[in-house]
Amino acid sequence: MFSMPFFVVLPLFGAFLITFLNSVVSNKKIRYFLNDFFAVLFTGVLFALSFFTIGKKGVYYIGGWVPPFGINFVLDGLSSLMLVVINLISFCATVFSIDYMKQYTAKRYYYALFLLMVAGMNGVVLTGDFFNLFVFIEIASISSYALVAFGTEAEELEASFKYMVMGSIATVFILFGIAILYSKFGILNMILISKELTGGVDPLTKFAFFLLVIGFFIKAAVVPFHAWLPDAHPSAPTPMSAMLSGVVVKACGVYCIARITFNIFGFNPAISNLLVYIGVLSMMVGVCLALIQWDFKRLLAYHTISQIGYIIVGFGIGTPLALLGGIFHLFNHSMFKSLLFLDSGSVEYETGTRDLRKMGNLVKKMPLTSFSTLVGSLSISGIPPFNGFWSKLIIIIAAVQAGRVFVALWAVIGSILTLSSFSKVQKYAFFGKGENFDKEKWKNYKEVPNLMKIPLIILLSLIHISEPTRPLYISY
Repeated sequence: MFSMPFFVVLPLFGAFLITFLNSVVSNKKIRYFLNDFFAVLFTGVLFALSFFTIGKKGVYYIGGWVPPFGINFVLDGLSSLMLVVINLISFCATVFSIDYMKQYTAKRYYYALFLLMVAGMNGVVLTGDFFNLFVFIEIASISSYALVAFGTEAEELEASFKYMVMGSIATVFILFGIAILYSKFGILNMILISKELTGGVDPLTKFAFFLLVIGFFIKAAVVPFHAWLPDAHPSAPTPMSAMLSGVVVKACGVYCIARITFNIFGFNPAISNLLVYIGVLSMMVGVCLALIQWDFKRLLAYHTISQIGYIIVGFGIGTPLALLGGIFHLFNHSMFKSLLFLDSGSVEYETGTRDLRKMGNLVKKMPLTSFSTLVGSLSISGIPPFNGFWSKLIIIIAAVQAGRVFVALWAVIGSILTLSSFSKVQKYAFFGKGENFDKEKWKNYKEVPNLMKIPLIILLSLIHISEPTRPLYISY
């Protein structure tokens, strides 16, 4: 597949092009137009290219060098799905940024960092060797650290610093794990290492797997490695919050866990139990902490932890049906959680606050935002007939079939608590009013600009009434 390198090359080129044009174009209005135009153009082209990967498999040898001497990109069903999700959410977030980011300065740096982050995530899901996996994770992570701190206020800087510290710890674990694998096998190609492990996994290799899993758990923000996420998501600009929750934690965390487990080291009962227990813990801790939040974006951040738990549980059960449910919920969560974060940004953009207690009756002033938030809330809560219901139902059925009835019960309880949490959002922000509701300010509220509506409509249309028809297997 000759198109695979474009998923990394195009956003890298876009980042440097935007920076270059801002240094040579003197007219301020033209610079701003070019920033928006090229950011939307590059993410739009990447989104279109991602559709051409659907149903295709292939390997691209960079420079024509075959492993173990060269590096390669590998495309299969899972990486194709991830490319579609990453570039769809990136395109929506970019369009949303055109008007939203006017309240910030230095938009050119924002777009450059944004495209670098996209290049890193695309590289993560395509690379076929461990060292480049590490490199692409670092490109995506370092860009996201800067984007979280983009507002440069005390809250943003503190959240970014915490995120960077936790991310650096994850980096150390991942790098040490890769170093052990290289010292043992003398190669870094994932397929070749998986062939070396067909005869069994020795204690040193198990230790390398343990280090890698811990690093990816931190990147995925599962409990108890979640401390960075509740601060980072609310503090970041809203389009970045949508990216963090919708794709960053999945590409740099969940996807990598699935890859090394099912494609390289192998799946066994011990790994199954680890993933299931971590998943259930994340599922319940996240939703319980969300229940007591009044900050709209922080509430959504805790729900990210909870919903990632469902995906990890699906992977942990490990049956074909459970894997289907986990992958389907990964896709669904990217859609409804990105939508909800953009909705929260729309509300903050008009009201100037994230505190639910200061909101009220927004359904009369912001009908599209209110409707999309309602649909997103029902989907994340697993209410039929929206897509969040189907993926959760598949995971629950898979848990029962695998004899893990209590896991299924916890999943149901988690959905009930999620519905309770979003009922609070609907009551205070949209259909009722909070204790500190200001009626005078309310009179001046209105719906967001048209360009900010477009991503809401796109994502709203994807939270559809659907049911998967065939399994999507995780394989090279």
